[in-house]
Amino acid sequence: MSRFITILICVGLFGIIAATHAEGLGDEVVVVYNTRVPESKGVADHYAERRHVPPDQVMGFDMPTVETESRIDYRNRLETPLLKAFEEKHLFRFGPRDLVTTNGTMQHVENWVVGSRIRYVVLCYGVPLRIGPDPALKEEGTDKVRPELRRNEAAVDNELACLPYVKQKYSHAGPLVNPFFAGTNAAAMNPTNGILMVARLDGPTAEIARGLVDKAIQAETNGLWGRAYFDLRGLTNGGYKVGDDWIRGAAEVCRRTGFDTITDENGGTLPASFPLSQVAFYAGWYDENVSGPFTRPTVEFMPGAFAYHLHSFSAATLRFTTRNWVGPLLAKGATASMGCVDEPYLTGTPDIAIFFARFIHSGFSFGEAAYASQAFLSWQTTVVGDPLYRPFDKSPPEQLEAMEKQHSKLLDWYYLRIVNLRLANHLPVAEAVNALESLELTRQSAVLMEKLAELYSAQGKPSASVFALQQVLKLEATPQQRIRVMLTLVPQLIALQREPEAYSLYGQFVDEFPDYPDKPPIYRQLIALAQKLGKKEDAAKYEHELIHPAAAHLPSPKGPALRPGI
Repeated sequence: MSRFITILICVGLFGIIAATHAEGLGDEVVVVYNTRVPESKGVADHYAERRHVPPDQVMGFDMPTVETESRIDYRNRLETPLLKAFEEKHLFRFGPRDLVTTNGTMQHVENWVVGSRIRYVVLCYGVPLRIGPDPALKEEGTDKVRPELRRNEAAVDNELACLPYVKQKYSHAGPLVNPFFAGTNAAAMNPTNGILMVARLDGPTAEIARGLVDKAIQAETNGLWGRAYFDLRGLTNGGYKVGDDWIRGAAEVCRRTGFDTITDENGGTLPASFPLSQVAFYAGWYDENVSGPFTRPTVEFMPGAFAYHLHSFSAATLRFTTRNWVGPLLAKGATASMGCVDEPYLTGTPDIAIFFARFIHSGFSFGEAAYASQAFLSWQTTVVGDPLYRPFDKSPPEQLEAMEKQHSKLLDWYYLRIVNLRLANHLPVAEAVNALESLELTRQSAVLMEKLAELYSAQGKPSASVFALQQVLKLEATPQQRIRVMLTLVPQLIALQREPEAYSLYGQFVDEFPDYPDKPPIYRQLIALAQKLGKKEDAAKYEHELIHPAAAHLPSPKGPALRPGI
């Protein structure tokens, strides 16, 4: 334990977290529901209760019950009455203001938001998702917009984020530059500075939508723990490379802040057989519909998990569990996500590296990080989850103290993150091994024991690595962790010429995971091992079970629909 105390002292010298200000309060939020959808009010009331939103800031409006509404319905049934309510309840106060323009000159502006009691709006299940195109809308200056951007469809959330500009009569053709893109001052993200952060509690069902705040609060209480998975396309040049750069940057944020980080750079998306265990974060691209491990019956999302898949239409609908991405990810247990309701062009999607940096390292709320990652407003991005969600606002000592008081069963994840953080800052592997070996909890934790096995392997100690992995299988590992450990352990046993143990473990694998989606390679190795060990009857049995000669799953296609940039 003393070694860990030393590590914690070192962590305190440079910190994991740089929290910007206290957790957002419910009185900063207006909650909006659709009076035509009974479940919508239920979600709104539940959120208001959990986040202590004042009753007069929970507002219902008569809106269409479809996901796509017209521009006229958006304006008449949501934007205008909501703005009116803001003024009547003194949530917004308009007046004149002198602003500094981009070239440094002063500009006098009338009807600017000079006072605001709120920063967020939460749209609840049943509120329309997107504003359809309106060819009849004619606005001055549209002819100066690039032809491909002369579109006025948008995500409802992203349009409503521009509510502070409504009296300025901004153009709806094309995107509006977000002045807070890549910003580092979360406190400045306020309607008085030109942004209203809008998110939604939504998903395939009202129950899923309602649960988003519950899981967010659970993660705030217990911490957001788990592993980070990033699925790149392996691009080294071309207009689409920026997408890989963003995801790789997000992976680096997770690695440097202490998360076990797994990065895949193969051309295809992750196959269904990929062992995603204990997922805290996922970001990848580029399938049109949910694929790979996320189509399996169970996905091991940790409470509070954020999941994102970059695709032009990742949030074209939120009502299905198998179409697009955001709805299915929420249905499988993700707590927060983002996506696009229509073609945004690549640079019109969130810069996910900025999101991760602000959310994890800077301690922004989910809403703040989501809007800091968007270069444009009045465009296609929808933000799904509790915008107040802030799981990274405690320093390491504060987090440790809270977890010890709670006798948290997640304490091993805390130590894993500390070890990873120090390794990322050049702690010698030998010292990390010594620290884990000295910690009594390691012997009881499948999480820490698997890390110890990884470090033994890095030291060139295969026998020690094998022993540690065998111990993991005797502890409380999750199903997907067991799959990963078994598939890691067998080749190591074979390399040590311990074929009987490898053979026995593969036999256990096929018995324990009969629905594993990529069994042919396992059977082929079983056949080879059985033949080498002289088990002819077993070899014949496995040959019979190997019905299909094709073994590995082909990579899932990555479509070219997303266009490179704006």
